[in-house]
Amino acid sequence: MGMRSEACLCPTLIGRSDLVDHAGRRTDEMLAGAGGLLFLAGEAGIGKTRLLAEIVERAAARGVRIARAGAFPRDAEVAGGLLLGLTSSLETLGPLAERLRGVATGGSADGHTRRRLLVRDAADALVAADEPLLIALEDLHWADELSLDALERAAPRLRTAPVLVVATYRSDELFPRSVLRDRRARLLTGRAAEELRLPRLDRDATARMIGAILGATPGGPASAALFERSDGIPLHVEELLAAAGAEGAGPCRTTASTVRLPDTLADAVLGRSRELSEGSLAVAAAAATIGRRFDVDLLTAVTATSPDAVDAALQELSDQFFVTPGADGTGYDFRHALIRDALYGALPPHRRRHLHARVADAARDAGFGDAFLSDQYERAHQPRPACTHALAAARHATAMSAHVEATALYRRAQRTLPPDAPGRVRAELLTALSVELIAIDDVPGAEGTLNEAYAHWLALDDPVQAAKLVPALATVRHRLGAALDHRTGLLRTGLDLIAERPGAEHVRARLLASLSAAYMFDRRLDESLAHGTDARALAVTLGDDRTRWSVDAVLIPVLLFGGRMDEGWRLADTTIAETRAAGAEAEVSRTYQMVGSSAAVLAEYDAAERYLDEGITYAGRTEHFADRNYMVVMRARVRWATGAWSAARADAEQVLADVGGRVLARITTQQVLGYLAIGRGDRDAAREHLEAAYGVGTELREVQRHSPTIWGLAELALRSGDSGGAAARCEEGLAASDEVGDAAYLAPFVLTGVRAYLAGDDPTGARSFLARCATLLEKRNIPGTLPALDHADGLLHLHEGQTGKARAALDRASAEWDRRRQFWEGTQALLDRARCAHRSRRPADAVALAEAARDRARPVGAVVLSEAADDLLAEIGRREPSGAPGLTPRETEVARHIAAGATNREIATALTISPKTVAAHVEHILTKLQATRRTQIASWVHVTGARSDRTPPDRRT
Repeated sequence: MGMRSEACLCPTLIGRSDLVDHAGRRTDEMLAGAGGLLFLAGEAGIGKTRLLAEIVERAAARGVRIARAGAFPRDAEVAGGLLLGLTSSLETLGPLAERLRGVATGGSADGHTRRRLLVRDAADALVAADEPLLIALEDLHWADELSLDALERAAPRLRTAPVLVVATYRSDELFPRSVLRDRRARLLTGRAAEELRLPRLDRDATARMIGAILGATPGGPASAALFERSDGIPLHVEELLAAAGAEGAGPCRTTASTVRLPDTLADAVLGRSRELSEGSLAVAAAAATIGRRFDVDLLTAVTATSPDAVDAALQELSDQFFVTPGADGTGYDFRHALIRDALYGALPPHRRRHLHARVADAARDAGFGDAFLSDQYERAHQPRPACTHALAAARHATAMSAHVEATALYRRAQRTLPPDAPGRVRAELLTALSVELIAIDDVPGAEGTLNEAYAHWLALDDPVQAAKLVPALATVRHRLGAALDHRTGLLRTGLDLIAERPGAEHVRARLLASLSAAYMFDRRLDESLAHGTDARALAVTLGDDRTRWSVDAVLIPVLLFGGRMDEGWRLADTTIAETRAAGAEAEVSRTYQMVGSSAAVLAEYDAAERYLDEGITYAGRTEHFADRNYMVVMRARVRWATGAWSAARADAEQVLADVGGRVLARITTQQVLGYLAIGRGDRDAAREHLEAAYGVGTELREVQRHSPTIWGLAELALRSGDSGGAAARCEEGLAASDEVGDAAYLAPFVLTGVRAYLAGDDPTGARSFLARCATLLEKRNIPGTLPALDHADGLLHLHEGQTGKARAALDRASAEWDRRRQFWEGTQALLDRARCAHRSRRPADAVALAEAARDRARPVGAVVLSEAADDLLAEIGRREPSGAPGLTPRETEVARHIAAGATNREIATALTISPKTVAAHVEHILTKLQATRRTQIASWVHVTGARSDRTPPDRRT
């Protein structure tokens, strides 16, 4: 493997906090004068050294003196070797070091009396410290007998001395008759020592470790494969990641379980195997050929030896920690996967092939399953039986919803398919494989397989079978970013293939259903409804329930986004109930995905969480990973919208690692990550995520993919002070929604657009934008979109100084945002209400509302909102306690023009607003100043020293 990559060392200690805490309590006791002996036990690579280093570091930070020593292979042959190694670490303690050195160099320890004296003196030296001391001993399994005897004798006395000995040893090196084994047993049973066992990391802890090394957790399948291969042993995780980087997968990247076994680990296993007897090594080779877990009867048949010989070999392998009895009591497991890998990898090619043939024949005679047989026959280079058994096993796996396994089996059948197999058999195999690839979300693989199958069916002059593949091909190309025109053109080509073909009505229904879905995804609801209605009627006539359910899954979002909410929810619940009762797993999963993602966009978050959580569980259990991944990212969107930002980020990053080149899920994931970055004030990260999504979305040209990205860019521009850019983005979003009659994706633009126009001092533009948005929103009348209209009205009233109207509109919007659990809009509504209260000279209400917004934003990490609340609170605190009228910036500007002698019409021309608006401003100014004439406004301006930043208009007399 070459030099091990340091970048693949885990920077943090994972999954050991309870052990660190336990050792911390023992350190407390040692500081109080009651030390002891603490063993850290575990197999090689489990992290004992790392844990010991953490314990030492924490003790040193508390002022504890540290002494270290370690044993090495063959140290058992040197009497007192471990003690002598300890002396150099004790040099600063002077007399104690000299005393221990005298013991360690005091002779060969021959003779019973002499030995007892040396052991006694060494034990006395170990407990002689008069100040807190932690002695860290590594690899005690290699220690010499004299040192271990001294440690055993000192152990009971450590409880009354300020000395804590923490010693590591490998539990898989405690062979029968080993030097440490008996002494450890006596110390533990006599309560003179205690032991902490380091377990293997579980799946979640392994994933956290991978994430700590790589900076981001890899996708679920890659992480699971690495867990299975490493068995949760930290060293194995690090070595496998380093090996993956060395093999060109990128620094510390792992993609599957196929990475070559690192030389460091293989050499360690093979070095130990040389100590085995010839018979045990032969049995180990046969067992490694069978697999990680093996049946004893099958092993006996493969080795062609007696049961007694196999039993003896297994006993030796168990004593040497190569294998362990299986949990079910009927077989054995290799102690960890890499032991099996090393033994298997050391077999010569022809010997390996011969053993696989023996395993396959013996397993066939014993009635083993098709999947196992197909693997063994393939490895034995016998393709025909391998293909036959792989096909049978794949069909069984599909029936059991084991789509990952089915995919692997169909791939094996594809590899081993005999060259003389009929063309129809090959086409059927490719068709079945494509279905499984779609289920597990291998979209690029599915596209290639579908193209190949399609070509085979056309070559066989079977256009009906070719047309059957077209809906799936349209689906995968959609996931890869193909535009609507391409997909609808492909589907119409499929319809042309079966025109005038008898018996093709089922295929026609599926093609029409797929056309309905294509238009629905672009939110062209009328076209989708028309094709869906035709497809459903045809499916009902044919009694084709699966096609009907597929159409219904499409019609659910059509109804919901069309504002027919009650019909949509009823159809969703009916379809889910029917498909679950029928065991139609693909249709169940797809319906959950459709209704859950629709509810998420429509701000029906309670419904969204229910459907998405149920759907994610169902799709994960039935291995429909494409649906599951998309539902997870839509759940991330819901969690962002409802203020669960940490959970949203975790969901989004996990899906981003899983989806690879799948365009649709990646776009939505980047949108969520962009939104989170905006809220946390990280504009660079927000721009990176959103611009990446924008580029792909522009090519796809679907409002549901593209519009949320445009809104994110609009919000980013507004937060960056670019009001003109924000307004332009909002106009882009409005145009995209207007083209297809959308309201749901338009709703977020309402507030951002109005704010952008007002920030650009263009209230007329704001009103125009609001009016155009309102036309679409009111037409669809989707409940989750309507609070935006009240909120925007409130902003306009507030800008114009009509605080009473603003307050009423903002209160209505705020209540509805909160009822719907919309964090982003709801928190901003609190801030807007606080500004309204401030301008209405209600400081107590303003402070309470601003503090409520800040308290809501801070725990979530919404920095831009919490800082806005802080700024507003500071502004409220700076307000003069008396005499200040609370004029808005626009009202102050109008007052300055009045002081300069301008008429309402002249002011309107100067400020690019209507005379009617100026008159409203004048009325509000008079009310706030408690004045009755314009001259009093002018007096106030002159008294306060207010100056206009603009040149007042010339007034002709």
